[in-house]
Amino acid sequence: MKSFTEPLSELKEYADLKGATPAQISLAWMLYKYPNVVPIPGSKNKERIVENLDAANVGLTTEEFVSLEEALNHCKVYGHRGLGGF
Repeated sequence: MKSFTEPLSELKEYADLKGATPAQISLAWMLYKYPNVVPIPGSKNKERIVENLDAANVGLTTEEFVSLEEALNHCKVYGHRGLGGF
């Protein structure tokens, strides 16, 4: 199984570069990839909620998005994902 350290280090690198958190970079990646989708991350912690909302202020360049996509595409996903046959 390929380690998750590559995409995680990539997230951390962009987070440091942009003064953001890895979670914010993850959300910024999702917003870039799916502009018609509104992510609704759950949290009971006020600080995490504010952090997640601030992800809307983190912009990714096309090069940054492509770099993150490539790192994520090299990860094999294990386990059930999605609704399957429904």
